[in-house]
Amino acid sequence: MIELPELYNLLSIAISAAVRAGFKILQVYNSDDFQVNLKSDRTPLTLADRLAHEEIKNSLSKTFIPVLSEEGRNILYEERKSWDYFWIVDPLDGTKEFIKRNGEFTVNIALIYEHVPIAGVVYVPVTGKLYFSLINEGAYLADNLLPTEDYSESVESIKKLAIRLPLATNRENFIIVESRSHSTPETIEFINRVQYKYNNVELLPIGSSLKMCLIAEGKADLYPRLSLSNEWDTAAGQAIVEGAGLSVKVYETNERLLYNKEELINPWFIVSNGRLNI
Repeated sequence: MIELPELYNLLSIAISAAVRAGFKILQVYNSDDFQVNLKSDRTPLTLADRLAHEEIKNSLSKTFIPVLSEEGRNILYEERKSWDYFWIVDPLDGTKEFIKRNGEFTVNIALIYEHVPIAGVVYVPVTGKLYFSLINEGAYLADNLLPTEDYSESVESIKKLAIRLPLATNRENFIIVESRSHSTPETIEFINRVQYKYNNVELLPIGSSLKMCLIAEGKADLYPRLSLSNEWDTAAGQAIVEGAGLSVKVYETNERLLYNKEELINPWFIVSNGRLNI
């Protein structure tokens, strides 16, 4: 594995790229009007997606590590199966929430090594929240880090202002986070079973990788994803969750969620902090 000082450097590059992409996104978000197109899979695409993708791609290209992005996903498995390291990026996770202008969208960047996320960045442009993690170094949250066009800071300087995750919680209730846009009958049935077993369970609908980050932060306990998702949707969030000492497990096998599969589609999975016995 890459030595720790270089990993810190790579994480610094990813954080700066995410914050600068956040600046591009907010320029579109705060404009009077923006156009929404549909991709081939009928999911929405905005100018903000494209601008963020270009910003991140240009920044990460300087690391000479391959980049797999939602907006540049068409890389053949024959090429990428030999990658030991690669970046996986969702330049704008939660495009539907972006279009609704509810603020629940993120910029996601993860570094994968041998199918496992070893570094992650999840940036929330509207609030300035920055979640980041590095293998064996923990997960952190820096607040009120508002985006700028030329942002560039080291991980070391950001850590001085950040708090380590998870945060202590004295909650007696349990909180399940669920997708605003991707609920399924299986998810509803699963949540109903948990609510039947525990009488103090609350549901919190929220968009993007914020669901995973809230569990890492200690503000939620369980996220069942019993519907389709793609690798770029989850890699950065998983890095944050695992950096906080928690788990992301495949629903049927209880194994760790892995990356760079031939088909870039995740199996169903569960994110948990262990408070609920499911």
